Amino acid sequence: MNTNIISDKAQIGKNVTIGHFCIIEDHVIIGDNTVIKSYVELREGTVIGANCYIDSRVSSSGNCTIGNNVTVRYDSIIARGVTIGDNTYICPKMMTNNLDNNMQQIGGAAIGANVFIGTNSVLQHGITIGDNSVLGSMSFVNKDIPENEVWFGNPARFQKKNL
Repeated sequence: MNTNIISDKAQIGKNVTIGHFCIIEDHVIIGDNTVIKSYVELREGTVIGANCYIDSRVSSSGNCTIGNNVTVRYDSIIARGVTIGDNTYICPKMMTNNLDNNMQQIGGAAIGANVFIGTNSVLQHGITIGDNSVLGSMSFVNKDIPENEVWFGNPARFQKKNL
């Protein structure tokens, strides 16, 4: 019994593992050697690089890009228009947004390469997190974070350089 719904217009790379009860829509691209756990929903236009780990209950709203060697942990939400750079680690229950106060789509967050995002963090629409930065757990990001910095809090604030 097939427990997944996978569009015939999706492109699945070599050695990809897909768990149970996943929905993979049209024009989704999944790179080689990627693991997709159970109850994952990848909407149209989601692109996932090679050697990624997408944990259970992760959802993408579509038209987003996840780089190579990225881990997205349990129950995270990747909004439309979000980009995630290579070698980034996202802890459970991170949420992104791409709507402004008038419910208009204005673009998702741009998350750089080699970034660590802590559990239960929320990234506001249109912000950028620079390469090699760290965001602490339970942080709310409402402005850009430069590269090589550590931020946390609600709202997230600069703490120190990440050397």
